[in-house]
Amino acid sequence: MTAEDAARALRARLPAEQVHTSGPEYESTATVWNAAAVARPAVVVECRSTADVQAAVRAARELGLPLSVRSGGHDWAGRAVADDGITLDLRPLNRVVVDAGRRAAVVGGGALVNDVLAAAEPHGLTAAAGTIGSVGFAGLSLGGGYGPFAGKYGLAADNLLGAEIVLADGEVVLANASRLPDLWWALRGGGGNFGVVTSLGVRLHAAPPITTGPVWYPIADAARVFAAVAEIQATAPDELTVQTGMLAMPDGALCVLVWPTWCGPADPDGFLARLGTPLASQIAPVPSYAAEIAGRDAMFPVGRSVTIRTRSLAAFTPAVVEVLAAQAKTRTSPMSGLSIHHFHGRAARVAAADTPFPLREDHLMVEILGLGEGTDDRAWADATSAALAPHALPGGYANLLGTDVPEQAADAFGQNTSRLRDIKHRYDPDGVFRAIPLA
Repeated sequence: MTAEDAARALRARLPAEQVHTSGPEYESTATVWNAAAVARPAVVVECRSTADVQAAVRAARELGLPLSVRSGGHDWAGRAVADDGITLDLRPLNRVVVDAGRRAAVVGGGALVNDVLAAAEPHGLTAAAGTIGSVGFAGLSLGGGYGPFAGKYGLAADNLLGAEIVLADGEVVLANASRLPDLWWALRGGGGNFGVVTSLGVRLHAAPPITTGPVWYPIADAARVFAAVAEIQATAPDELTVQTGMLAMPDGALCVLVWPTWCGPADPDGFLARLGTPLASQIAPVPSYAAEIAGRDAMFPVGRSVTIRTRSLAAFTPAVVEVLAAQAKTRTSPMSGLSIHHFHGRAARVAAADTPFPLREDHLMVEILGLGEGTDDRAWADATSAALAPHALPGGYANLLGTDVPEQAADAFGQNTSRLRDIKHRYDPDGVFRAIPLA
């Protein structure tokens, strides 16, 4: 079947101006964050309503074409775009409606983290979200959603209240704690494996005063700095989450990065005193958290070639820090580096079986970023992942796992894998949706 045959079939069900085989809308949808993720859909469908999604899903099934869902387009593995298939562009479904009285919002399936935070802030509210604003909120949340508020409010997935979802047969259902509770359980960490989520109910929180900002230390001080960070993290209150990393400063020098976020009262002077004298510090109260997160998008712009690997670690032991520092120094691209997320507090007090996300204990999630212009740093990312493997917990963060690491995918959902598979087979027996590997 040619692209035009598929487009003709879709235009019989949808307004012709929403079906694209070329042109600006097509190119905008096919272009995702990772420049190395190159795919050419047969057809792009601009979805402006749930009914549009239904029509496109049914058409893809009848035509026997691969189906993908594009929202933020930030998945490094490029699963947002179906090569020679039908890609649903959910970006028009980006409306966020806030109910300030209930401290909740209805978030469209195409909304970004930036959209949610910007809508909540005028009401004195905020949301548990990630570290970058250009990421699709639904994709982040459905796979877990680490972020600076994990200690205080839990993962993004822990703050979902319900979902409207188009299933593989085109049926629209609502899932929450009382309606289709098995599907609802699967959605809160099991990824986009069960249908097209067209909207989410999201719990919001009274916005606390936020103090945050990056602090840079010489790479030669890595052992000392991470030892101090480990002590801080071991006793950190829920209100303090400490992200770390090994990345280049704006001047290109490889450094240790420490990025604390306080959700409430802060003592940045005492914090810094425990870490020693930094090269630079930008810790400060944040008048607008929505603006703060949006401002971070420039750190990871669209158009670079990307390979990401991920490992989960119990703590910053001396052996772990030695491996991290040694590997950071061997990167072949100055853009590559390590971003290390701190998981603790409220997120760690959820029972492992309550959601598909299985690792409900204090840990560190290492995001191994192989970035480059024109070519990625895949060999370095693979080598770093292999070097960390002897020190790592089983599996890895499902949102960052590509399809080429089956040994990690097999353990990504731990004890919840069997239940997830059963639900997958019930709601999508033909495997139409393959957002996160279910080994």
